[in-house]
Amino acid sequence: MNKKLFGQAIGKVVAGIVLVGLLLFVPAGSFAYWQGWLLMGILFIPMLIAGFVMMAKSPELLKKRLNAKEEQSEQKQVVLFSGIMFLAAFIVAGLNFRFGWIVLPNWVVFAGAVIFLLGYGLYAEVLKENEYLSRTIEIQENQKVVDTGLYGIVRHPMYMCTLLMFLAMPVVLGSVISLLIMLLYIPIIAKRIGNEEKVLEEGLEGYRDYKKRIKYRVIPFIW
Repeated sequence: MNKKLFGQAIGKVVAGIVLVGLLLFVPAGSFAYWQGWLLMGILFIPMLIAGFVMMAKSPELLKKRLNAKEEQSEQKQVVLFSGIMFLAAFIVAGLNFRFGWIVLPNWVVFAGAVIFLLGYGLYAEVLKENEYLSRTIEIQENQKVVDTGLYGIVRHPMYMCTLLMFLAMPVVLGSVISLLIMLLYIPIIAKRIGNEEKVLEEGLEGYRDYKKRIKYRVIPFIW
């Protein structure tokens, strides 16, 4: 086992737990915000499991996923806007619990949790199908076009999964206002995809033909 990689992965998870906890429970003014605990459970427990699996079976993929440093200025803006969106959505969700602005029914919260876990499952399948998957936009050595599985349905199944998960998060947190904030992810991800496809067309052999064959980017028959 690569102890350095393992330590880096655990450190990221712990930092994430602390950050999300602060963003949710400080604005909520209470640890009784059970929707916040629910989100943290369905977010970080599968993340830990996936991390251990990648550590054992594909440490190189885990290393790529931990590399979140974008080199392109346009993508740095996307990361910045995404971070601001998450900060606002989580803080507002905590305030929504504290002041009881618009609180979603429990059954809707649990339905959101199911949708979130479905997105997680699809995300795991994407990681399995594409060994070149990275958190940054780049062309890797010996990279080939992946056109099977979910990649045979949409060109960017990873973004399909994250869209599903990100829009489910505020539902799990019980906040309609946070859901409206998270809708900003759609134009943010559209900007990222546009830049990513430009890079892939220029640097990845066969991508132009793949783009012609697979018409939809994120959502079958819609987008």
